[in-house]
Amino acid sequence: MHRTRTPRPGAWIALAFLTLAAAFVLPGSPLRAVENTPGVARAVEKYPEGAQIYREQCASCHDTGAARAPARVILAYMTPDAIVAALTTGPMQAQGSALSRQQKVDVAQHLSGQAFGAAQASAPKPTPCSPEHAQFDRSQVPAFAGAGLDQAATHSVTSSQAGLAKAEVGRLKLKWAFGFPLANRARSQPALGGGAIFVGSHGGTVYALDRETGCVRWSYAAASEVRTAIVLSPWQAGDAQAVPLAFFGDWSGNAYAVEAFTGKLVWKLRADEHPAAVITASPALHGDTLYVPVSSLEEASAANPGYVCCSFRGSILALDPRTGREKWRTWLVDEPKPSKDGKTLGPSGVPVWAGIAVDEKRGNLIVATGDNYTRPATELSDAIVALDLGTGAIRWHFQATEGDAWNVDCVTPDPDNCPEDAGPDYDFGAIPVLAKGKDGRDYVLAGQKSGIAWAVDAATGKLAWHRQVGRGGMAGGIHFGIAADSGRVYVAISDMPDGVERPFPAAPGIHALDVATGKELWTAAPPDKVCEGRPLCIPGNSGAITVTPDFVLAGGDDGFVRIHDAATGEVLWQFDTVQDFAAVNGVPTRGGAMSGGAAPIVEGGQVIVSSGYGFVSKIPGNALLVFEAR
Repeated sequence: MHRTRTPRPGAWIALAFLTLAAAFVLPGSPLRAVENTPGVARAVEKYPEGAQIYREQCASCHDTGAARAPARVILAYMTPDAIVAALTTGPMQAQGSALSRQQKVDVAQHLSGQAFGAAQASAPKPTPCSPEHAQFDRSQVPAFAGAGLDQAATHSVTSSQAGLAKAEVGRLKLKWAFGFPLANRARSQPALGGGAIFVGSHGGTVYALDRETGCVRWSYAAASEVRTAIVLSPWQAGDAQAVPLAFFGDWSGNAYAVEAFTGKLVWKLRADEHPAAVITASPALHGDTLYVPVSSLEEASAANPGYVCCSFRGSILALDPRTGREKWRTWLVDEPKPSKDGKTLGPSGVPVWAGIAVDEKRGNLIVATGDNYTRPATELSDAIVALDLGTGAIRWHFQATEGDAWNVDCVTPDPDNCPEDAGPDYDFGAIPVLAKGKDGRDYVLAGQKSGIAWAVDAATGKLAWHRQVGRGGMAGGIHFGIAADSGRVYVAISDMPDGVERPFPAAPGIHALDVATGKELWTAAPPDKVCEGRPLCIPGNSGAITVTPDFVLAGGDDGFVRIHDAATGEVLWQFDTVQDFAAVNGVPTRGGAMSGGAAPIVEGGQVIVSSGYGFVSKIPGNALLVFEAR
């Protein structure tokens, strides 16, 4: 349709950057830094033996969405070990029965671009907790409400709950480390309750770990990577009859509820039948309803030659948390229809891959959305949207960027699925935040990949202010990091180089703004030369952050976790996670970049850090690190 189009300026430079960075291997690390740019074919196929097997045995379903098979791009982000497991004992066992063991390995390596049998695979299975550490303490109710830590998603923790004074920060020391097996990224934000840490993993396993020792109380094997936070249902302190649940979603578009004290599955459902659907944004639990946002990787599937793009529709699903029964669903884009020439479908897209805030005062669910994949572009893309908690009816919306229709085919040599006059790909990636300014007004705050921070009136959605904080770009200006406390909103800026010239200078680091006005209060830039001699290192902050009235906890794309003074931005403490750790579970463990939705969190005197982000050419890792002041 558009075969003579030239991709927008800088796209090839960005793609070359990602491809070049993918070639590095971290010295001394058991983890390869492998990047599968979504939908973009590798220049050289590393494992051609599996290509023919895939074409003959798998492509008819996974390339077309037949039989609700997950799209190929989803398989590309699974570890080869997880693919082999799915074909051997998992949901693809019937199809896998026609393949030999070697054929399963070959096709898994072909799809993932990684060697089967990573170093972690041969590590001993973790020893279960001793009776002393295996029991859940029912007096310790869940510390946080969900991914945003409270219903308003402020990512803030009170000083008393943090249990860590500013004067103690400098004495933080590593207590223990846990290594995620079969993983090169750690991006599931932990939940805390019952004396345990609940966390998902790249390998698809969800763990309940003892907070004191890191031993495994239970584990549950999901169908694929669990990128979302784990969300715990509340219980009354000391209630011996309570059966709380843990909720999460996976990379295959499944939502789950398991018993928090046993790991026993209660229910599992496919949140959307679209073959490219994924759940990347964490569910939100409020009252008797679980809200599940749905995203997809069809934006990447568009790069497959001959793919008819695009049919995914972003949505919010409301479920009964005890049964998984659907209460309502709100679609955020109309049903796609064929174009006049039949080569494309539209409108499409508007995924929700960031997260949800709950406005209890007004009875609203607040979501932030991504772009359209095809034209026509719609009014709820790149937008902040308020939905009625009870019915899902849309009450108001604010669109930050009009006409943003884009997909990954726009950066390929033959961009026939790229929309004419493609947009800049300026999704909202950070969970929107509800916060009160020093003027007494309630605001919804949101951060966009454009590098702009937005504030709208919480009651009406009317724009209050906006500020260009970072340069912005395809890989994020503001990606996942925004938090608010004490009248300040803290914004994490990535500004990862992408080869595109923009009028605003790059401004990586942490920025503090006034909630009521958007006025910049301070900036903490990464140290000079921090990335010298460090492969895949990028200065800046892309991941989610946590704040208290006294300090800001932020993990960097350079592999350092830092604690800043909330009033000035001064670095009070920092720790380099790019090193090998002796993990309590015996898995070879190393930290890396900190990006995605897994913020460093603080509670009860412990700082808990997820480290590793082997994705979009950032430093891989597989570490969960727990610190205490000594």
